[in-house]
Amino acid sequence: MKTALEWKKYYSSPEFSDDHTYSGEDLGAVCAPGGTSFKLWSPSADSVTLNLYREGNGGEPYSSIPMEREEKGVWCWKTDDELHGVYYDFSLELEGETVRSADPYAKACGVNGERSMAVNLSRTDPEGWERDCAPQAGPERIIYELHVKEFSWDASGGFPEEYRGKYKAFTCPGTTLYNDGIHPTGLDYLQDLGVTHVQIMPAYDYGSVNEAGEETEFNWGYDPVNYNVPEGSYSTDPARGEVRIREMKEMIQALHAKGFRVIMDVVYNHTYSLDSWFQRTAPWYFYRVFDDGRISNGSACGNDVASERPMCAKYILDSVLYWTEEYHIDGFRFDLMGLLDVNLMNRIRRELDARYGKGEKLVFGEPWSAAPTAMEGEAVPALKKNISFLDENIGIFCDNTRDAIKGDALKTALPGFVNGAEGLEDLICESAGAWCRDTRKDQIRDAFQAKAPSQIITYVSAHDNQTLWDKLTETAPGEDTMRLNRMAAALYMTCQGNLFLLSGEEFARTKDGHENSFNAPISLNRLNWEQAWKESSLVEYYKGLIELRKQLPGLCDKSSQAAGRIFGVRKAPGLVSFLCDNREKGDVDNSRWKTLMVIYNSRGSAVEIGLPDGEWEVLSDEKNSFLWKDAVCAGKQILAEEKSVTVLGSRKVILPESVSGDSAEKRCENRGRESAEKICESGKEGRLAV
Repeated sequence: MKTALEWKKYYSSPEFSDDHTYSGEDLGAVCAPGGTSFKLWSPSADSVTLNLYREGNGGEPYSSIPMEREEKGVWCWKTDDELHGVYYDFSLELEGETVRSADPYAKACGVNGERSMAVNLSRTDPEGWERDCAPQAGPERIIYELHVKEFSWDASGGFPEEYRGKYKAFTCPGTTLYNDGIHPTGLDYLQDLGVTHVQIMPAYDYGSVNEAGEETEFNWGYDPVNYNVPEGSYSTDPARGEVRIREMKEMIQALHAKGFRVIMDVVYNHTYSLDSWFQRTAPWYFYRVFDDGRISNGSACGNDVASERPMCAKYILDSVLYWTEEYHIDGFRFDLMGLLDVNLMNRIRRELDARYGKGEKLVFGEPWSAAPTAMEGEAVPALKKNISFLDENIGIFCDNTRDAIKGDALKTALPGFVNGAEGLEDLICESAGAWCRDTRKDQIRDAFQAKAPSQIITYVSAHDNQTLWDKLTETAPGEDTMRLNRMAAALYMTCQGNLFLLSGEEFARTKDGHENSFNAPISLNRLNWEQAWKESSLVEYYKGLIELRKQLPGLCDKSSQAAGRIFGVRKAPGLVSFLCDNREKGDVDNSRWKTLMVIYNSRGSAVEIGLPDGEWEVLSDEKNSFLWKDAVCAGKQILAEEKSVTVLGSRKVILPESVSGDSAEKRCENRGRESAEKICESGKEGRLAV
C-alpha cells in the first residue's frame, strides 16, 4: 500500500479533486418507510461489500451485499425495505488488502461505535420534539460549561440513581440537595443562577470510555470515533443504537424548556486514533502529512484532520448542520480551532446564518494548536493571530484576558492582576474593551485586535488547567481566597465580550490543584452540589453579577461600535478605572443607568476616588453584587476597597468631552506614558481623581 506521503501527492492533484469531490447530501445510511440507501465515499477502493447484522456487536453478518460504484468515488446499495435498527459495516478491497470499516457518515451505532446502525430518525424523536425550539435570546450570553457525567454523578445532586451520569438526569425536574426538598440542584439551580447557554462537553461517540464497562469510567471525551452519533456511555442502554439518540434529544428538549440554549463542544481537529473509519475508507485523505512524510500532530493527539481538503471540509460542515437540524443545537465550541482553516470556519458561519439568521447560532473556539500542523496550499489556520480573517460572529477564547486577571494558565505559580502581579494595568484596560482598540496607537507588543466584542469569549476558567479556586489558592497563599475569587468574577463580568465560566466556578470548585483531569476519577471531576450550598454566599455574588450584567447594554454590546462606549480610562499601579456609555441603541432607551463607572483595585489597601459630577449609585462592591436593587448613593467620591471591583451607575448621560482625561478615541494613546503622579492628580495619596 502507498506511503502516507504518496497518498498525499495523489490527493493533492487537481485531477483528484475534480474527479472525486461529491456534492450530494446522502452519504451514510438514509432510512425511511419507503426504503433504505447506503452510500460510502471511498474513491480508491477496488470493491466494497455491505455487511448487515442483527446485533450491534458480535456474530456474523446475516447478509453481505456487493455495492455498486457510482460517480465521484461513491459506492451505493439501495433496498425498498426500511432497515431501521439493522446494524452494518463494510468490507473494502484497497490495494490488495481487505479492510473492515464502520461508516464514517453513520447517524447511529452499536456499543462502542464498532458497528454502524441504520436509523429512521423520526422514530427517535421524543414526544413534542416537533415543537422544541431555542428560547428567545436575552440581552447577554452567559455560557456555562458542563460535562454530562459530572453534572449528575454525585449523590448530593438528588438525581435518581439510575440516571446519574446520564442524559436522562437533565430531564429530572425539581432535584434538590440529597432530596431535601429545600435546596435546588440541577437545572433549577442553573436557572436561578441566571445562566443562558449550557455548553455540553463532548457528547458525540468517543473512544476513551468503554460503553460496556464500569459506570465509574471517566473521560472528558475529546476522542472522536463517530462524529454524528451521541456517546453511548451517557445513555441508559448503549447496546441499542436508537436509545442514545432519543435520550440526547430529551436532554436538549429539557434544557430548552428551562430557558437554556445548548452549545455543543465539537472536536473536528483530530480523531481518537489514526486507525479510524476515515483512514480505513480513504487512506490518508482526511489527515495531514508533512512533506518529509512525518505525520502532522498539531493536536498532540497523534493526528490532525485535513480540514482544507474538499471532502473533509464538506464532512465537517455537513456534520455541524446535521447537529443543528436533527438535534436543535444552538451553537458550537470548536476544540483547537487553530487546527481548522479560516475558509472552513467562515463557510460554517455563512451556512448557519443563511439557515437560521445572522449570528443566531453561536460559533467560537480555541484559537490555538498544541504544535505546528501541515496545512496544505494557501489555507490559513484559524489562530488568534488571524482573527481579522474570521467573520465577526466567530468568537475566540481570550487567553489574554484570562491570564491578565488570574495569571498564566500554563504556569500555575504565576499570578495575575487580582492575585499580586504588577504591571498588568494595560492588559486589564484592553480586556475591559474586549481587545477592540486601534493597534496603531497600541503600546503593547504582539497584541491582537478583535473586530467586535462578538469575537471575544471573556473567561477565567474552563475544563482545561486549574479551576479558578485552585489557581488563586496556589498563587496567593495566606490571602483571602474568597475575596480574590469575587474580584476575579466581578472583573471579567464587567468586561465586554461573551461571558463564559466553568461549572462550579461560582461555588469555589476545586480539583485539588489538578490541572489536567481529563481521565482522573469521576470522584475528582464530579460536581459537588453540597459545595454549592456550603458556599452559597459566593453563588449569590455570582448571581448578582449576572443579573446586573443583563441590565448593562454598554457592556453587553457585541457590535463593532462597542469600543466607543468606553472612555475616561485611568490607570495607576494596581488600579484601573473607566467610564462606559450605558445607553441602549435605537430610538427607545430604557436603560436604568445612562453611564457606568467601573473601578478595579488590586492593591492591598483601599483607595478614595473622586467621581464625575452627577448623582452616582453603587451597583456592586467587593461584598455585595445586589446593591443595585437599593439605589445606594455614592456621593462625590467612593472608597474602593482593597482587592475589589466597584461598579457605579449614573442616571445622567456623561459625555467623554466632559470628563477630565482621555476621550474614547484617545483612551489607549497615552498608554504607558501616564505617570502615577499625573493620574493621582488630586494630590491626596491613594486617591484617583477622574
